[in-house]
Amino acid sequence: MKQVDNFSLQVVRESQDTQMGEYNVLFDGNITGINVPYCVVEAAVKVDEDLFLLFLTDDVPFEEMLHIALIHMKQGILEMIDLGGAYTTGSFKHLEIENDRVDFHFIGDTTWTVRIADKPFFRMPFTGDPRGISRPMAMKHYILISANPPPARADGIR
Repeated sequence: MKQVDNFSLQVVRESQDTQMGEYNVLFDGNITGINVPYCVVEAAVKVDEDLFLLFLTDDVPFEEMLHIALIHMKQGILEMIDLGGAYTTGSFKHLEIENDRVDFHFIGDTTWTVRIADKPFFRMPFTGDPRGISRPMAMKHYILISANPPPARADGIR
């Protein structure tokens, strides 16, 4: 894995009070045909020749969430997970990339670690992910995420 800087977003439709925006994912300035509802690329990581992790935010002050998208350049979005919650805010920082993982900070003093599974896996809904992670129900998942130390609850208990 390695960080790359050749991804950007192009507005298709601005967000409105009742509707999220839509943005084309650009790679080296070229439209990929992949659209996302978030407007800021915080970081991009190349996993292999066609597979990339995009760390996206939606530019909402005081209630920022991080959206982690695994995209395949030919197949589109394979999976997207969200990190954050109502009335919480985070700042994406301290990105570090090892051979098979990406570490970063977003909310609090937690180090989040993202790995890509060797093959798709099934996960029962609402099980196995750290507090603050949400992902859509699906038969196939690819993104493994962990947190150290575990994120604190609203009352400060971990």
